[in-house]
Amino acid sequence: MTFLTDPLAPEFVQRALLGGTLVAVLCGVVGTWVVARGMAFLGEALGHGMLPGVALATVLGVPVLLGAGVSATLMTLGIGALQRRGRLSYDTSIGLLFAAMLAAGVIVISHSGSFATDATAILFGDILAISTEDLVLVAWATVIGLAVAAVAHRSLVTLAIDARVAAVLGLRPRLAQAVLVGLVTLAVVASYQAVGSLLVVGLLIAPAVAAGHWTRRLPSAMALACVFGVGAVVLGLLLSWHAGTAAGASIALTAVLLAAASWAAHAARARKSSAQATYA
Repeated sequence: MTFLTDPLAPEFVQRALLGGTLVAVLCGVVGTWVVARGMAFLGEALGHGMLPGVALATVLGVPVLLGAGVSATLMTLGIGALQRRGRLSYDTSIGLLFAAMLAAGVIVISHSGSFATDATAILFGDILAISTEDLVLVAWATVIGLAVAAVAHRSLVTLAIDARVAAVLGLRPRLAQAVLVGLVTLAVVASYQAVGSLLVVGLLIAPAVAAGHWTRRLPSAMALACVFGVGAVVLGLLLSWHAGTAAGASIALTAVLLAAASWAAHAARARKSSAQATYA
């Protein structure tokens, strides 16, 4: 058991495990909606959209989560503005701001005196450096995200089925869409410390994809996505400890591998059921 327990004994690893678990729960719930609505590109874009704010926060010595939140929020508002006033499609608006924010972030980082170190931490995260103050912020983000998701559940379900049905029922689909975008923004910012801006979409999408192979009911999918996400955090930290790999990247890769394993197990189960039905 020392193989499993020794890596989790240090206090900084325990903080990483707690922070990763909180992030996994938030991403499990929000990621289920992201997959249901086909908004994976938005999650990826917001992950890179945080880059300028995080880079400026790093250079100025202010909390990086604050910079990430401001930057991601500005990008979200910019996407809406381009849609309304620029008459651009949703994907086109995201693509334009994706490129602009990424370029701006790289420019800011390139002027930093510790370019290589800053770039690595920003892109891939540093979950092992999570402090008690970071845990408090992530915990609040998780509580707020879960509360908003619970209150808006009915509107989000109807929006996922058909926005026109939501409008007929008086559920204000535009407001529901704005709430969902806000939840994605919150999840992406909260996940930054764990996996960085480059890998955040892995923790947001992969557990939800893994869960989707086993259930179509949204509450069950959310719960199962949380389980897969927490599993990815635990296994990723163990892999990082024993293999000497980057913790954030190990967690993101583990999440994707769990999604692949879930697909393979479900496919094998389906083949077995089909074979039994044939010979019955």
